[in-house]
Amino acid sequence: MSSEQKKQYIVQPGGSLSGELRVPGDKSISHRSIMLGSLAEGTTEVSGFLEGDDALATLAAFRAMGVEIDGPENGEVTIHGVGMHGLKEPDHELDMGNSGTSIRLLSGLLSGQNFNTTLAGDSSLSKRPMSRVIDPLAKMGAVIGSNEGKPPLHVQGDNQLYAISYELPIASAQVKSCLLLAGMYAKGKTTIVEPAPTRDHSERMLKGMGYPVEVKGDTVCIEGGGRLTATTIDVPSDISSATFFMVGAAISEGSDITLKHVGINPTRIGVVNILRMMGANISLSNETVTGGEPVADIRVQYAPLKGIDIPVEQVPLAIDEFPAIFVAAASADGRTVLTGAEELRVKESDRIQAMADGLQILGVDAVATDDGIIIHGGTIGSGEVDSLGDHRVAMAFAMAGLQAGGTIVINNCANVATSFPNFVELASTAGLTLDEIDG
Repeated sequence: MSSEQKKQYIVQPGGSLSGELRVPGDKSISHRSIMLGSLAEGTTEVSGFLEGDDALATLAAFRAMGVEIDGPENGEVTIHGVGMHGLKEPDHELDMGNSGTSIRLLSGLLSGQNFNTTLAGDSSLSKRPMSRVIDPLAKMGAVIGSNEGKPPLHVQGDNQLYAISYELPIASAQVKSCLLLAGMYAKGKTTIVEPAPTRDHSERMLKGMGYPVEVKGDTVCIEGGGRLTATTIDVPSDISSATFFMVGAAISEGSDITLKHVGINPTRIGVVNILRMMGANISLSNETVTGGEPVADIRVQYAPLKGIDIPVEQVPLAIDEFPAIFVAAASADGRTVLTGAEELRVKESDRIQAMADGLQILGVDAVATDDGIIIHGGTIGSGEVDSLGDHRVAMAFAMAGLQAGGTIVINNCANVATSFPNFVELASTAGLTLDEIDG
């Protein structure tokens, strides 16, 4: 890992958040706009694209496979689609950086091409398990070599894929989307059954580009051999990025913040539901639909929070937001219990352990369990914590400074650029006293 990884945040205690902010575009939708726009026939215009490292890794990969892409410039990208079979073999391995979404979704898409590719990543991504996509893809006829189930992945082309019916062992939008992308190249109808609802951006965008996808209850089906038609995509602000400011306002007295044009897809709304259960004062306005995705302005005003048992059905709807929710729990009155969140163990870091360790350093009673965490809320102290290079852990601990008794130092923050390149600037504008130092 480069010395860039040693970026450090120093957060001074206290303050509150106020004003109107627009956080960067949704990461999940930005990834998919590049992937599906590249495979479409015609020119796809994207606005609100997230110019973070993860989405840029996806963009670079498709450029390397011969797709002409203009931008990004001020969030605008123009993709000159090459059609379902127009990608070309890259002359080097594709570097996915820190992006689990890029590598998992591309493993499915590339399994249906007629050329070989290698998907690699940084040291963090190289530790993340890929068997969850390799195994079902193998059942479809794909051939993928790996380092004991971890990257780099060597995807063999020129294999006929066959449709399968697959029950996901763990609710995962990345695995579902990977199999949908492979299913477009498979003979027959691929059927995926989810144990719980997960984000449905892939299904919405596929339909929006004219590729039929059947969704009935917990089952999603896609037939191979279809085509995609170019469209216009307006990427809403990312609710995962908005979450840090929602939590910051919810825990700091005197706060009143409005987050503009945020995606409120029903498969992503868990954080709003959970914070409301804890007593947060959250209101939505200007609700509309853009490109098949619901959006709204989200206003959060301070109100005292209480600990809760987080309903297990909300877990898949808030899986990326839990580091910030844990900070809300640490500031709440009483005990918060999370179960059913094994998925958090295999994110950019083991987020359960990373947050439990950091909260304990800050004087919070937090105990990690196999599938969740138990947090007794109260006072947040001060100290030096390690984000382990995980962007969401770093930003969550930054917001903890609003309730802290002293300075919080957060190490290894460079990867915040993967999802939220202007986080320090926006947080400082809103009222957080945050300095960024290169290590």
